[in-house]
Amino acid sequence: MSRRAGAGETRGRSASKRRAGREMALQMLYQREMGGATTPQVLHHYNPVDLLEAVRDEPQGDTLVAISAQPTQMREALAYAHRLVEGAAQHLGEIDELIREQAEHWRLERMSVVDRNVLRLAVYELLHEPDVPKLVVLDEAIELAKRFGSEQSGRFVNGLLDGLLRSRHFPGSMT
Repeated sequence: MSRRAGAGETRGRSASKRRAGREMALQMLYQREMGGATTPQVLHHYNPVDLLEAVRDEPQGDTLVAISAQPTQMREALAYAHRLVEGAAQHLGEIDELIREQAEHWRLERMSVVDRNVLRLAVYELLHEPDVPKLVVLDEAIELAKRFGSEQSGRFVNGLLDGLLRSRHFPGSMT
């Protein structure tokens, strides 16, 4: 039986691709910062199979594993990851300044690499991806922080991004 995708299903696939893209982007930013590579080098050499192997056995890894079985969706997720990494790198000064302003008692350099890069991705999306609802950006950043960061990362990222959302206007809708 053939069935056409409804709006919710389309949004679900799009959200899954973006979630996978964010995971790949976080891994690329981490590699960029820890390895000292340039953005073009990281984008050129990044292999999504590395991330698949890292998350395959995790309960939350099912989104990426499911997308990997769909070559078109995987290409779209990787394209979104590239857009996030390039955008975050291009606007790094502006993004880091916003994070510094909000993180009163935390120096950016003292934050964990994961937390810092989750925040950079989220702030980039808030500033430059107005089609992604702000609360989705917040929720996704918290999930990335919980999954790849420390025990306190989710709360830290939540507090900082919530403060930014309350103190600044970002384009796009809240929900």
